[in-house]
Amino acid sequence: MSKAVKHAKTAVGQVPGRERRSYYLGALGQGMLYACMSSYISDFYLNVMLLTSGFVMALTLVSRIWDAVNDPIMGVLMDKIKPKKGGAMVPYLFYSPVPIALLTLLLFIVPGISPEMKMIYAAVTYVAWDFFYTIGDIPFWALPNAMTPDPAERARIISISRTTNGIGSAIPMALFMGLGFVLPKFGLEGVGLEKVKYLVIAGIACAVGGSLFYRTAFRVKERVPMRSAGQEAGDAGAPNPIGLVFRCKPLMLTVLMGILASGRYLFQAGAVHVARYAFYIGKDTAGLSGQALEDALQSSISTVSTVMMAVAAVGMFGSMVLIPTLIQRFSYKQLIMVSALVGSAACFGMYFAGYQRFWLCVPLLLVACFPLGVINVVSFAMVADALDYMEWSSGYRQTGLGQACQTFVSKLSNALATAVITLTYTLIGLDPKTLSAGGTVNPANLDPGMRGGIFSLVSLVPAISLLLCTIPLFFYDLHGEKKNRVTRELAERRGALAPAEEG
Repeated sequence: MSKAVKHAKTAVGQVPGRERRSYYLGALGQGMLYACMSSYISDFYLNVMLLTSGFVMALTLVSRIWDAVNDPIMGVLMDKIKPKKGGAMVPYLFYSPVPIALLTLLLFIVPGISPEMKMIYAAVTYVAWDFFYTIGDIPFWALPNAMTPDPAERARIISISRTTNGIGSAIPMALFMGLGFVLPKFGLEGVGLEKVKYLVIAGIACAVGGSLFYRTAFRVKERVPMRSAGQEAGDAGAPNPIGLVFRCKPLMLTVLMGILASGRYLFQAGAVHVARYAFYIGKDTAGLSGQALEDALQSSISTVSTVMMAVAAVGMFGSMVLIPTLIQRFSYKQLIMVSALVGSAACFGMYFAGYQRFWLCVPLLLVACFPLGVINVVSFAMVADALDYMEWSSGYRQTGLGQACQTFVSKLSNALATAVITLTYTLIGLDPKTLSAGGTVNPANLDPGMRGGIFSLVSLVPAISLLLCTIPLFFYDLHGEKKNRVTRELAERRGALAPAEEG
């Protein structure tokens, strides 16, 4: 074995435990911040800030058009600009976590201004949050590519970090439940209660989540060069980076799969909506009024939303825990296809069980959420493999731009979920501004069509989405011997380019 190749192999499996743990905790902190926005912003805008459903849908969709420009720009900058110190990705993590944390807090403040000015405030803070989140999110999730050249170690780092990210996203959910039981004891009710609840959740996520996310910049190191030799030399004949991305078949299929699987985000983003307007569990409200009725309704909302999110978390984390073992026996393609089909069947089962059978829906929801963990982990690993394929097939690697595709898919999926929620409000004629005038809404008093429409957000829509996402995978072939060949030959090329060891 040549000294150059030996030099390349010594980097494999050498990410220290302390460094890995720092990255995992950073993922946990980022999960707290992202969950505040992704799981609750639609409910906050519609039922607390009382913005119109049309405006909320327009805001989320327009911001995704902005992402279509913003994310690739960030990816291209990462690939072209080489910071003097700290590697290609770590430097961005010195500047983005603090603004993300502060803007997360600002998102959940209801200013005492006119409805029109509230729309402007919401638009500015939402777009600003999205801008800074892009600056931090793309390099953060691209880091495993640079931490180790070994696909197996990289997959393990991605798997565990996605799991801790999910744990972080569950913390705001736990706070939502606890505050739902505690705040009514202070005489709070209706919109006033919700304002305090969301402000406390966002404040904790800002302080704790922001701190954990920020410390990643000081603890994680980059070991693998993310630019090919031609890119480092400033090759004038380098192909167009956008063209490279679009010609990378495995990457495009992964992106399409992720977009079609957008409905999976509704299990979390839709939970609080079905808790408000579809499900009701608890004592009979017929003889209740005043504070007793408010306590019963808030208890139901807190219990239903928390049970749903907890069950979703168990299903998601359960599959995440199994992934490091499963990927040793099955391909990424097999894992996503099987889990998506099983999850879709469970969603259809929920739909036919109906919103009046909450506890029957719970075990079905558990099964339906298995694909959340699988897709959340495996899609990131598939992007990393696709970037290897891009470098192997073309001689050029667009790590930042490739990762931007994944982050764009995540944000687009969340926006589509929010758009479906707001569109459903419009289609079924549900107006929170009118309904909330007398305190917390009693779902039992709503029209069955309204309750069924809201219920479809966590049953019928995800069922169809999970079914559709399997279609692109029929054409995905980067697995088995082909993947092994790409990994082997790419390692040999990097070894040949590595500086020979002295002596």
